[in-house]
Amino acid sequence: MATDMAQTSQRPMRADARRNYERLLAEARTAFTQHGTDASLEDVARRAGVGIGTLYRHFPNRIALMSAVFQGEVDALLARSRELLAAPEPCRALVEWLRAIIAHSSTYRGLSRELIAAQSDEGSALSRCSTPMREAGRTLLARAQRAGSVRTDVGIADLMQLTSAIALATEQSPDDPELADRLLMLTLTGLRAPDAGGPGEGGTCGPERG
Repeated sequence: MATDMAQTSQRPMRADARRNYERLLAEARTAFTQHGTDASLEDVARRAGVGIGTLYRHFPNRIALMSAVFQGEVDALLARSRELLAAPEPCRALVEWLRAIIAHSSTYRGLSRELIAAQSDEGSALSRCSTPMREAGRTLLARAQRAGSVRTDVGIADLMQLTSAIALATEQSPDDPELADRLLMLTLTGLRAPDAGGPGEGGTCGPERG
């Protein structure tokens, strides 16, 4: 399935097909934001002015559509991870990036649940998003570990699962805007190396508010 989708995306689209594709993405993004990732695909197609068959020709299933909708935001998160590699405090850089992932996952109700599932399903279209994200996170994590502020037995797969779980908890508690930071602080307690915590290179490790 992933190979077929990749081959399809490499073929140039006709102008009318491209317009349909872009309209579907725009309407899906709006629907997922307003109604969550379980939003009706029939409604998405109708609002885009096409039939449901056209939607499925572009996106074989809901996960493929979700992957396409979120790709731009994933690209932005990857770009931010590269910027953070130059941050003076490696652990704070890692935490800032984790917070950005939580914010992204919390934007669309149901996304965090799908991301958790995608961690164990390499055939999922969402894995094309999660795989480069894991690689970016692994680089930031290794930098913080080399600085001595994060335990060496922490793995990026666990961190990605934790961020999705925090996003899912936040989604379930919309009246508690501080919940994500509190849960992330609890996570940091487990992340810190035993002798970390003082000022200096990599010493400060905590979510920066504001």
